[in-house]
Amino acid sequence: MEAKAIAKTVRISPTKARLVTNLISKKAVPEALRILDATPKKASRLVVKVLKSAVANAGASILPEDLVVKSATVDGGPTMKRFRPASRGRANRIIKRTSHITVTVTDER
Repeated sequence: MEAKAIAKTVRISPTKARLVTNLISKKAVPEALRILDATPKKASRLVVKVLKSAVANAGASILPEDLVVKSATVDGGPTMKRFRPASRGRANRIIKRTSHITVTVTDER
């Protein structure tokens, strides 16, 4: 059985979040949680939330030890554009990126 969880418009750039999701793809859920717990990045906290949600979506009858992370992907979300004053009367654009984090777990090995 497959279960999926999505966190939309998370305030982190997709490139930074992909570094973390690539660590847990194709791993067992307990091992993935240990890896994320030891990873000192902001994205790891966000991915843990999504992974735990996917495990909960799998149902209470399935143990987390039996689940495997089938895929963990990060897609770009909407980008906020802001402007900051620069020298000589100019303005520089600041781009604040967001992400959609998707984690799929399955009980098939």
